[in-house]
Amino acid sequence: MPSHDPGTNVGPPQTPAPDGRRRLLDAASGPLHPVARDTLVAALSAGWADPARLHAEGRTARALLDRSREVIASGLGVRPVEVSLLPSGPTALERAIDGVRYAARRRGARTVASAVEHSAVLVPARARAARSDDPALLAEVPVDGLGRVDLETWERALAAPGTVVAALQSANGEVGTRQPLEDAHAAARAHGIPLVVDAMAGLGRDAVPEHWDVLVGDARSWGGPPLGVLVVREGVRWQWSGARADVEHGRTDVSPWVPVALAAAEAWQQASATTAADEARTRSLVGAVREAAAGVPDTVVVGDPDDRLPHVVTFSSLYVDGEALVGALDQQGYAVASGSACTSSTLEPSHVLAAMGVLTHGNVRVTLPLPAVSPAIEADVADFCAVLAPTVARVRSELGVGDL
Repeated sequence: MPSHDPGTNVGPPQTPAPDGRRRLLDAASGPLHPVARDTLVAALSAGWADPARLHAEGRTARALLDRSREVIASGLGVRPVEVSLLPSGPTALERAIDGVRYAARRRGARTVASAVEHSAVLVPARARAARSDDPALLAEVPVDGLGRVDLETWERALAAPGTVVAALQSANGEVGTRQPLEDAHAAARAHGIPLVVDAMAGLGRDAVPEHWDVLVGDARSWGGPPLGVLVVREGVRWQWSGARADVEHGRTDVSPWVPVALAAAEAWQQASATTAADEARTRSLVGAVREAAAGVPDTVVVGDPDDRLPHVVTFSSLYVDGEALVGALDQQGYAVASGSACTSSTLEPSHVLAAMGVLTHGNVRVTLPLPAVSPAIEADVADFCAVLAPTVARVRSELGVGDL
């Protein structure tokens, strides 16, 4: 039985645009790069076997899995033995934190994280603090209005007794703001605390982070299938109590499904070959969206306008909720997102925007796909920019707040 279950989409049918074409502007979770999709299909025949088996089919699967790991490791500038493949990015992120904490359990159990981290970091950490009746087990470091962590508070939090792990994103997947990893890592090192860096939003779309002890990625960010990448630098103390030593260097109890690993590696090769050109292309397009959104009355574009991911932008409009805007844009053929990037299905107010102290109402998030996935991306963005202001005005009018 494969360890990866891609699930089944049983949602409502997609709404066609007036011209009959859908425009994908919510690519945080895909879709697959076309070459990676072809690789996945082909791998169903070549790499279906359990790579732990000793027969010919198993040895073939093992060779393919090893090759996939080598490709990803080379792209990240690390050794293959440092790389483990897990079922998803959030799973890898939670496991990263758990492994550092467990290895240091005799020294303490306190976690330091920014207030805008992924829910896979904050939710379990809050639960642990609640169970222990000790809120000090989690320090949520505040961020400024752009979403960047306060380094002075970060350093003070690291100095508290019992701190054993720190977590910080390379960049926020909701507002795009990059974090000051070099300074944050230096502060963690000064206190002997490993830094776990969540790079799920940027790997394959932005430069690979340099300053970290444990790195986490998700193949979906570079056009691959759901696959978590957990990288533990040699020399970093990491141990997970539930792992089998013979599975992914003892960092999980679930063997990767080889076809998924192959597709992820192929997607990495394809995306990395054009990263510089794609970054310039999407950065310019996001700039156009930021400009269009800023021109809508009572609308705020959030996140750093310059030091940011090249493919992500979020804005919020007064007098209208995000669900209504997403629905109105969907009716015209535009797929966008709202709510928190890591719990968007709930359409709850974004904890990221709340932590930044900016408007959370009427939130819309655009995540541009890889140009190879959407060759007409320039036209899609131009069309979106043209309909944005009229759509916001129409939704406000339907809610009876158009004259406010």
